[in-house]
Amino acid sequence: MDRIDLQILKILQDDATVTVAEISSRVALSATPCWKRIQKMETLGILKKRVALLCAPKVGLGLTVHISIQAGDHSSEKLDDFVRAVQAMPEVLEFSRLAGEVDYALKVVTSDISAYDDFYKRLTAIMPLRNVTSHFELQKIKSTTALPLDLAAGAAPEIRESFGRPVERVVALRPV
Repeated sequence: MDRIDLQILKILQDDATVTVAEISSRVALSATPCWKRIQKMETLGILKKRVALLCAPKVGLGLTVHISIQAGDHSSEKLDDFVRAVQAMPEVLEFSRLAGEVDYALKVVTSDISAYDDFYKRLTAIMPLRNVTSHFELQKIKSTTALPLDLAAGAAPEIRESFGRPVERVVALRPV
């Protein structure tokens, strides 16, 4: 991945509705090669999808809860069933398996405490859990979906090499 690829990604992270013509102008590249770079990054899974980010409270989802879970049963079958059930719950925005004292972390949105209580009951009914700790978000201090691409020089070699360019060409981004 070179400086131009990183600039393209930075632009798209900031606003995915920018046209290819605008992106190519900002990175000093003609439109066709710019579009080919974007397509290649999509094919490689670097660009996963382009979405609109919503303000949860303005659409009636004003309660955000961060949940830590310690599973009671660590058998493969039980955990697979648990993962499938939690993945299907629409309130769950993020779901991660962790190492350490906590097995899973969830980020959940609901309309209010009553809706969260309903979610909690469904969650704990899936399988016996040793511990479920809920942390209610009082204030969002920082929230971003943009990756810090200026740190990309430390990216995994398989990502850099997937572009067929030497690692030495990866550089920090300068503001556009």
